[in-house]
Amino acid sequence: MPMRRSLFGPASFYREVLAVALPVMAQQAIQSLVSLIDNFMVAGLGDAKMAGVNVANQVNFVYLVIMMTLSSAGGIYMSQYRGAGDEEGMRQAYRFKAITTMGLSALYFAVCQTIPAALITVMTQGNAAQAEIVAHGAAYLRVVSWMFIPMGLSQSIGAAFREIGKPNAPLVISVCATLINTFFNWVLIYGNLGAPRLEISGAAIATNIARGVEVVAFVVYAHSGKAPFYVPLSKLLKARWSLFREILGKSSLMLLSETSWVVSETVTTALYNGRGGAEVVAGMSAGWAIANIFFLVFTGIHVSTGVVVGGLLGADRLDEARVRARWIMSGSVVAGTALALLQVASIAAVPFVFMNLTKDATKVTGGLLLVISLYLPLWSLLNAQFAVSRAGGDTMMGVVVDVGVTYALFIPGAFALAFLTPIGPVAMYAIVKLTDFAKWFIAHRWLKKERWLKNLAAPVAP
Repeated sequence: MPMRRSLFGPASFYREVLAVALPVMAQQAIQSLVSLIDNFMVAGLGDAKMAGVNVANQVNFVYLVIMMTLSSAGGIYMSQYRGAGDEEGMRQAYRFKAITTMGLSALYFAVCQTIPAALITVMTQGNAAQAEIVAHGAAYLRVVSWMFIPMGLSQSIGAAFREIGKPNAPLVISVCATLINTFFNWVLIYGNLGAPRLEISGAAIATNIARGVEVVAFVVYAHSGKAPFYVPLSKLLKARWSLFREILGKSSLMLLSETSWVVSETVTTALYNGRGGAEVVAGMSAGWAIANIFFLVFTGIHVSTGVVVGGLLGADRLDEARVRARWIMSGSVVAGTALALLQVASIAAVPFVFMNLTKDATKVTGGLLLVISLYLPLWSLLNAQFAVSRAGGDTMMGVVVDVGVTYALFIPGAFALAFLTPIGPVAMYAIVKLTDFAKWFIAHRWLKKERWLKNLAAPVAP
């Protein structure tokens, strides 16, 4: 019996999606709340120190996106093998995730230990307070990078639980890690409970303590709970290397897509940072700290799409996958609109949350949040389009959309506005992001070809 072709699915379908998405979104919200708390606490040290920490985190953002992309490449196979009931396939997908994320983390750790000042300098060209920001940012980067390798393992295990439809454990562990991070921020940044006042270094140490607890909790839970995908570190290298190379091939296209996007965001952030002094960096950073709480919808869309659509594809139920993919994309616009309205309302709280920011920095924060709110419905739909494409292993769409639009329109537009106009960072951001409508149009046309409608877990014919 063919499934109906309606734009929206029944309420029962969205309850199924939300059962997967909400715990993931809650975890993302908690992680974003950590960033907001960090910003709130560091803001009390002044614009320059807050700017240093946040520029360091802007650099870290590039690493985090690449790490999560590698994890997501393994996640495509994890979801489909789960739909096919293939536990050995799930373990092989996990091996790919853990090996690549920890390998990348080791490389980035070495970079942060050797040339942290150079990384911060690139992000603050033209800023009136560059020297002070670089000093603070480099100091933070050196300390916080010590737990990057364990964080790679945490990412692999946490994402794997979500991809097999069990997001509650990562949520609980994240709550605990957040509470630990917040407590030690309070203790170490300002020297409470008799601890030394470490300021920026205290924020980095607090983050490292939380990450250490997190990775131990994930390993213990995965081992004791006999997670179907988990293998201990001693058996990590017993990979099926032919599958490893296959996933790596998929991930190379995803990496090209995501790297082009994150590099463009990093380059344009550097352009925004050059439009003033520490107040611009601090104001934009505060805005992103709040906006990241609302970006939780993107993670929810990706994970729920992988579980629902990827699981159906792995079970060879292609027509159901096609229909439910359309329902998810339509529902994503509604979810993005609802969160956009909430984010507009949050602007009123900026002076209270970041009471230590200067008036100019607070103005930048409010303007950025308003612009992001206007784009949230579109971005939610874009994320759903990418999630559907990747659920079936069609990673080429991301290359065409991200690389094509980014380098043909977005980056040239940002540089033109930076060098040919005197407009401020918020207006620059609002204008260049109009290019995302081109991304939506290309993705819409691409998905109609249904290259993503594929069962990757099907046995290969001899």
